[in-house]
Order: sequence, then C-alpha cells, then structure tokens
Amino acid sequence: MSSSSKSDIEKLRVMLPHWIAHNKGHWEEFEKWALQLEDGGDQDVAKLLRLAVAALRDAQDHLENGLAKLGGGTEHNPHDHHHHHHHH
Repeated sequence: MSSSSKSDIEKLRVMLPHWIAHNKGHWEEFEKWALQLEDGGDQDVAKLLRLAVAALRDAQDHLENGLAKLGGGTEHNPHDHHHHHHHH
C-alpha cells in the first residue's frame, strides 16, 4: 500500500468522527433490541446481539485511537448527535 497523502489524512479526520458516531448509533440500537428480547423474547438472539454490541465497542476503541493518531479528537464528534436509523 502506498503511503497516505496529506489529503487522505484530512479525509480520514473528517470521516472517522462520522464513523464513530454511526457505530455508536448501531450498538445503541442493538442494545435496545437485546433488552426487548431479554424481557420475554428469544434469549439466544439477545445474547448474540450483546456479543455484537461488545464487538462494536471494540471497533469504537480502534476508530477513536485511529482518529487520535491522525491528530483528530472526539471534540469534533459529539457522540450524542443523532443519525437516521433504518428500522426493520
């Protein structure tokens, strides 16, 4: 892989905060569904959703570390902003 250009780094500094927020939105949605299933639904699926949440939290750490290494910070990314979520 070739070395990253300055423009690639700048693009990542913009994209990573979006990915971080979007990732968090997904795990929050998975947690919501896991709670619903734990209250009388399929416990096996609830457990799988919890495992998916744990994996997304791990991914979150990696994304945030990548942003920090690029000189970006989470101050550009209020984790509380809302995204449009697809409900199925």
